[in-house]
Amino acid sequence: MKRFAWLVLGGLAVASVAACGGGPKPQTPAPQPNADSAAAAEQARRDSIERARQDSIARAMAEAERNRRQREADSLAALGRGAEAVRTLLATLIHFDFDKANIRAEDAAVLDQKIAILQANPNLRIRISGHCDERGSDEYNLALGNRRATSAKQYLVSHGIDGGRIETVSYGEERPLAPGHDEAAWAQNRRDEFEIISGGEALRQP
Repeated sequence: MKRFAWLVLGGLAVASVAACGGGPKPQTPAPQPNADSAAAAEQARRDSIERARQDSIARAMAEAERNRRQREADSLAALGRGAEAVRTLLATLIHFDFDKANIRAEDAAVLDQKIAILQANPNLRIRISGHCDERGSDEYNLALGNRRATSAKQYLVSHGIDGGRIETVSYGEERPLAPGHDEAAWAQNRRDEFEIISGGEALRQP
């Protein structure tokens, strides 16, 4: 009888312990990342980096193109200004004393500029026209105008310019630059003019 009582008490004690939750609690497994979701996130990150890299490259290329076009525009503008300056120097007149055809010192400096231009532009060909004032006969002034044009040509040739690139013509007194009938007008009309025949499309500065 005593033994039975002890067994009953022991069973109650075990039941009481189980009821009070004294046993270990079951562990909830930690959530594991989904492999597909992780791959998608990594791909999205890589795509974002690649887009940023491509955008950066595109901006750099656009900036380089803008700079190239600006340099080209500046170069063309400078070239245009340079070509116009060359054309102006080439067209600069030289003048002569009364009844003379010799090159004066101040006009030699003008011809020296033309020599440099002709050397820098080997395809350039020019025409020199000689002019006179109204005094003297037509025949005399035609001959004098020819001597003046030839004098300028000889100066250029003596400084290394091929004579085949230079034509000469005389207009005598036929084409006065100044319309007056005094020394001021006559001094302007005793001149050589310089005209481009060919090769002047893209003049280079010396």
